[in-house]
Amino acid sequence: MRSVDEFKPLHGEVAEWRRYLHRNPELDYLVHNTARFVTEKLASFGINHIETGIAETGIVAVIQGGGGEGPTIGLRADMDALPIREASGKPWSSEIPGKMHACGHDGHTAMLLGAAKHLAGTRNFKGSVALIFQPAEEGALGGQRMVEEGIMDRFGISQVFGMHNMPGMDIGKFGICDGPILAALDEFDLAVVGKGGHAAMPHQTIDPIMIAGHVIVGLQSLVSRGTDALQSLVISITKLHAGDAYNIVPERVEMAGTVRTLSPALRDFAEGRILACAESIARAFGGDVELNYRRHDPITMNRTEGTELAVKAASGIVGAASVDAKIKPLMGSEDFAYMLEARPGAFIFMGNGPSAPLHNPSYDFDDEALPYGIGYWVNLVETALAS
Repeated sequence: MRSVDEFKPLHGEVAEWRRYLHRNPELDYLVHNTARFVTEKLASFGINHIETGIAETGIVAVIQGGGGEGPTIGLRADMDALPIREASGKPWSSEIPGKMHACGHDGHTAMLLGAAKHLAGTRNFKGSVALIFQPAEEGALGGQRMVEEGIMDRFGISQVFGMHNMPGMDIGKFGICDGPILAALDEFDLAVVGKGGHAAMPHQTIDPIMIAGHVIVGLQSLVSRGTDALQSLVISITKLHAGDAYNIVPERVEMAGTVRTLSPALRDFAEGRILACAESIARAFGGDVELNYRRHDPITMNRTEGTELAVKAASGIVGAASVDAKIKPLMGSEDFAYMLEARPGAFIFMGNGPSAPLHNPSYDFDDEALPYGIGYWVNLVETALAS
């Protein structure tokens, strides 16, 4: 096992890469400059098996170990930014108006590049490591597309691992758990249909705004009264539009939201009961509903063997006392879940210190965390693929 001190000499160089990426954020699949930067760095490390254009702008680079034949494990970093105007005030703030790395993907990419440089120089492992640089994590399902385009079979990946920074967790600490670590994400659009009319004569209308209010309360009752209190179900209404005039009761109300669950059975329950609940309430008042329900990210599910490998690798960097192996699952979601559906492995959190929250205009990845992430990746490879 290697300690974090072995990776501190890389800190300055990797921080420069990270800050370059931070100044030049790109969205979704349009990470062309980021992909070019990553590809050039990988080639400069002497890595000669680099495949580009996967899921449009994704990259997989393979490093062959020096210890002989063995399996291949995958390490994944996401590359895309968010459509947010930055307010961090840092010297390396985004130079692209309305776009910023508000989730730390610049740090994730830089850390995997730092690990790639070390691994390509030492090759102290058997088998191979596949470095996966993924576009479009932020809602556009780049992880799913890379799996559908066959990266697991094409590169012979037997296990796959991911990592994400965590604001509020001290730098030098890691958190993970066996089983579900992040929730499944579903999205829905729900229209309440009534009968419009004059606001002074509501008795001649079927008021969809009033019905929508009851529907919102009813959906929250599915959480508080329809599910076991020890299970996790989150239903959030995040969009609401109704009417455009003071004196008109509109014909319909448009709302939208998300559903988060940690079990397949609860996911099925939510999908079925949201329609039944909304439909029953609306019809009781003479209206109706239209529902478009879409399943998005599945549950991010850690497997026991992958979790144990991740804990061992992180403990080697920071000591067992700084690795929480039983953190509570979070209700956020990750499209890395598609990779964990395709292959066993694990997803781990690493501390980003007292930074602003993720997806916040003031957020910034803390460069002091870089050696810890690099060291984690190296330890993971050298543990899983020990010569």
